[in-house]
Amino acid sequence: MNMFLYASVMVFGVFIASVAQVLLKKSALDHHESILDEYLNKKVIIGYAMMLFATICSVLAYRVIPISLAMVLDATGYIFITIFGYFIFKENVTRRRFLALCFIISGIFVYAILG
Repeated sequence: MNMFLYASVMVFGVFIASVAQVLLKKSALDHHESILDEYLNKKVIIGYAMMLFATICSVLAYRVIPISLAMVLDATGYIFITIFGYFIFKENVTRRRFLALCFIISGIFVYAILG
């Protein structure tokens, strides 16, 4: 039970980091009046605060779950980012990227089954 809770914290942190990356990319695509505004705007500040929170989640999870499991759970970030990219930024999911995601997902399942 304890392991599941901390694994969930890890995946939640990865999800939050993925959302933060979306905010940072949205800010990078916006037009800014000055260099200061480029780095000190609401999207960037919230994005970095979310990254800090995601880092705290990871550190908490690393205290309990094995590093091998943490690396597998961290790979879910690629899945989240691809989904966000497709729906938010209208990015294409190429065959190569789709195949890579299939390998990531199959690796997660292999780890879950074989441990």
